[in-house]
Amino acid sequence: MDDSRYYKRTIVKEEITSSILGEIRTLRIYLPPGYNELLSYPVVYCQDGEQFFNFGRIATTLTRCILDDGLEPAIVVGVDVNTATRTSEYAPEGERHDAYCRFFAEELLPYVESRYPVRNDRTERIVAGDSLGGTVSLHLALDYPSLFCRVISLSGAFFDITRERLKAEDDLSWLELYMLIGLDETDVKTERGTFDFVRENRLTKQFLEDKNTALHYIEKPGKHLWGFWQGELDAALHYFLG
Repeated sequence: MDDSRYYKRTIVKEEITSSILGEIRTLRIYLPPGYNELLSYPVVYCQDGEQFFNFGRIATTLTRCILDDGLEPAIVVGVDVNTATRTSEYAPEGERHDAYCRFFAEELLPYVESRYPVRNDRTERIVAGDSLGGTVSLHLALDYPSLFCRVISLSGAFFDITRERLKAEDDLSWLELYMLIGLDETDVKTERGTFDFVRENRLTKQFLEDKNTALHYIEKPGKHLWGFWQGELDAALHYFLG
């Protein structure tokens, strides 16, 4: 089978200057096959942009879904991160977390929406992330519910601080969450210690259900690695774009 047509897409690299973060951040922007600036598109915002493109192969996966499955064409915006400051930006207790969320909502969205024909209704925006990227994606929706209501979490790092945040919410029926966890993620080593991600995700699932979240929860064999998440991206994209 000839896979070459899956590579006939456009990926643009751009740099955005953030006054909130006090730095320049690299973006990777995927334009789907048949892209036409006169049309409008849903948009997927990815944390760990470089990894989503290089290890997650989101551009190839989405192109295949569009060409073979008739999935609605979408634009993908991957937001690169410096590994040295990743935890402080993505973890809810991190010193740069609030600034990163403000950057995302107040600078990144206007930047992308002024340059590309992405739809600006919250139901046309998807925020995606793996591990702590899933955490910050959920917190973005909780902090900016008028902007984000659809989240893809691949093995999200959901600990007590996130559950306390969920407990403070009255109703989350507006939130749509695709939540994947691998059953082999019971002993995951992170910067903040070793955690049983299966237990943490199951506890968080209960909090989300108690608040009426529109939750699509999946457990299946898999490790805390892109080798697991890459194979699950097509199902997550189908869930929101199918």
